[in-house]
Order: sequence, then structure tokens, then C-alpha cells
Amino acid sequence: MNHTNFTPEANMATKSKTVTENLLITLSLSIITTLTMLLNSSVISAICTTKKLHQPANYLICSLALTDLLVAILVMPLSIAYIVMDRWTLGYFLCEVWLSIDMTCCTCSILHLCVIALDRYWAITDAIEYARKRTAKRAGIMICTVWAISIFISMPPLFWRNHRNSSNSSDCQIQHSHIIYTIYSTFGAFYIPLTLILIVYYRIYHAAKSLYQKRGSSRHLSSRSTDSQNSFASCKLTQTFCISDLSMSDPTAEFDRIQFSVRSPPFDNDPDLVGDRQQISSVRERKAARILGLILGAFILSWLPFFIKELIVGLGISTVSAEVAHFLTWLGYVNSLINPLLYTSFNEDFKFAFKKLIKCWEHP
Repeated sequence: MNHTNFTPEANMATKSKTVTENLLITLSLSIITTLTMLLNSSVISAICTTKKLHQPANYLICSLALTDLLVAILVMPLSIAYIVMDRWTLGYFLCEVWLSIDMTCCTCSILHLCVIALDRYWAITDAIEYARKRTAKRAGIMICTVWAISIFISMPPLFWRNHRNSSNSSDCQIQHSHIIYTIYSTFGAFYIPLTLILIVYYRIYHAAKSLYQKRGSSRHLSSRSTDSQNSFASCKLTQTFCISDLSMSDPTAEFDRIQFSVRSPPFDNDPDLVGDRQQISSVRERKAARILGLILGAFILSWLPFFIKELIVGLGISTVSAEVAHFLTWLGYVNSLINPLLYTSFNEDFKFAFKKLIKCWEHP
């Protein structure tokens, strides 16, 4: 997401890179780009070719993977060329197209994380009712809404970029001449989604913790009654391993990977059994915290530095060098590499689908 306009002083201060530096930069960024393409393509292929993954929840994952794949195909390669050559050589029109695609796709990727978090929250807190609402049509509407908002956020600069001074054809950056738009775009593309994601995952974790504690302390229930309670709790929490197939695949499914609906024995008041169950609940809580920590940590570390820089530069507080700006931009791009790992690695159905894909590649 190449927002920042470097100052003439920063550009003049930029030293020419040596051939070795250019080779290292090209190699490193090309590896990131290639891995991003491969991983996101694998997620899309897995969902498309595995019937068990044809679920509304996974349509959101597939759309996220497609968005990140577009970042890898349409944005990253041109960014590599721009960084290595220290100038834009593809003309004014392609510059406009590239900037627009960059802003739209990166914003769309971030907003996808937002709707995925909301989808999981609704499925956990209102499992039975949301199971009826969670359809392919609803997932499609959510995806279209995300793209519409992304376009709406990235579109305004088109109206004033055409009037910029285009005499410097070697520069391809969005001018930070509109403070209101800087605030509007950064809050719309990141700060508001970040706040929503933090709130939603906080509530998801506490919902999970509450269910684990109830499960760990449940006693004096008949085997049949306990089975029924556990089955319902499992449906609410995991969204995936429920007999009724209310929903499918997400990192929160790993909260309950140790078979949440384990059958309780008739003699439930055995101190040893109760202690074991409470210990399992504690393990699940820690696992839930680790997974949510990975999801939130990866997102925040990838994008927060870039958007802090955007506000600082856009509000005229300070300027940054080209090197710092490029580094922070690519730190954000790396999120498109991390997403397919975080949002599929904790699900056994995806693992099985990936194994099938690998076998097909090895033995076409």
C-alpha cells in the first residue's frame, strides 16, 4: 500500500544501491512474492477441489486468499522493480493503475480479517440461530461489502491525482496533500478494523474460556445429559467438529481439538477424573490464547508500523526516508503471506486437502 510521498530531500539523500544490494533485495522480495503466490493458490485450490471444505465460512477464507493472491501478482512484482530501479519507468497510466490496485487489495485483505472475526464471533455466541443465517449467499454479501468498502476508501485520490504535477515521471507515490483523506483512509482501512478485531477476538476468547470452565467443573450429570450439553457447547465453540456441521474451519476450531465432547463417565464425581478434566480445560485455554495471540500479533506487527508512519507523514509531523517507507510497506505485504498459514494450519480438513494437492503435484 504505497501511500507515502517522499520529500525531495529524502529522495536526494537516497544513495544509489550497489549491484550486490540490488541482487539481495530482488532475491529476498522475490522469495516473499513467490511464497505468497504459492500458499494462497494452494488455499484456493484446496477449497475448490475438496467437497468437505465447501462451507460458507471457507468462502470467506477463499476470498481472503484470492485477495492476497492479487497482492502477490499485481502489486509486489512492480514494487520490487520500483525499489530496485529507484524510479518508476512504466509511465503515468500504469502508475495510477498500480497505486489504485495496491490500495484496494491491501485494504480489502485487512477488511476480510474483520469479517472473518465477526463471522466466528456470531457462530460462537449465537450458534443455533446463526447456523440458519450462515449461508453461501450471506458469505457472498459479506465479500461484496468488503470489496465495496475497499474501493470506496481507495477511490478518492483518483480525483486529485490526475491534477498533480506529473513532470516528475520517475515518482509513483500518492501525494499526502489532503489531511482529511489521510485520517479517513488510515482509520477506515486499519484503525477501525483493528479495534473491531481486538474487541471481537477478546469476546471469542472469553466465550471459549467460559465454556472450558463449565466443561471442566461439570458434575453429577447423567452420561446422556452430559453428552447433550457437551455436544451443544462444542457446536457453539468450534464451528467445525459439530455433528450437525453448523460451520467449518477456523483457527478457533483448534480451541477444541482435544475432542471437546468427550463422553463423561457415569461416576463423574471421581476426584481424579474431575482434576484431569480441569487440567484439560486449562490446556485448551492456553492453546486458545496462543492461537489468538498468533492471529492478532501477526496482523498488528505487519500493519501497525505502516499506518503509524502514514499518520505521521500525512499529518506533516515528520518525514521518512525511501528505505524506511519501502520496508514498512513490505512488512504490510508480508501479512498476505502469513494469512494462509494462520487461517488454515489449525484445521485438519485443510491439512488433509493440502496433502492431497501435494500428492497430485508429485504424481500428476
